[in-house]
Amino acid sequence: MYQIIKVGDPILREKAAEVRRFNKNLHDLLDGMLETLRSCGNGVGIAAPQVGVSKRVVVMEIDDEVYELVNPVIVSKKGRDVDIEGCLSVPNRHGKVTRAARVKVEAQDRFGNPYTLEAKNLVARCVQHECDHLDGVLFIDVMSEEVEVEE
Repeated sequence: MYQIIKVGDPILREKAAEVRRFNKNLHDLLDGMLETLRSCGNGVGIAAPQVGVSKRVVVMEIDDEVYELVNPVIVSKKGRDVDIEGCLSVPNRHGKVTRAARVKVEAQDRFGNPYTLEAKNLVARCVQHECDHLDGVLFIDVMSEEVEVEE
């Protein structure tokens, strides 16, 4: 399990490096990220920079389905959706963020096999939020207005 890196740490502002080795270290990272995400209780996704690893790796768990995206690239976006987001690395802040309603993302699995994910609703929002992390962008950079949310 990892400690969540908080806003202010420079690693959250870096462009993460592409994964080139699909080995036990990557598998351990993916497993540890999922364990960390689950321990937080209220998150649906986590990117490797949020646990101090500047690699292009994302783990999401939505509706009991686990998604592992290595080297994800969003190749298409459709529609528009505005909703409230938060972030494990930006505690106690929430804001309205406009995202695409549907996305198509190309990624690799933990073994390096390429695949395509077509996502909508919360999965699409989460993919976009986590891919932003891989480029050093936080939701507070793209939110239109901050909102109060009861935890």
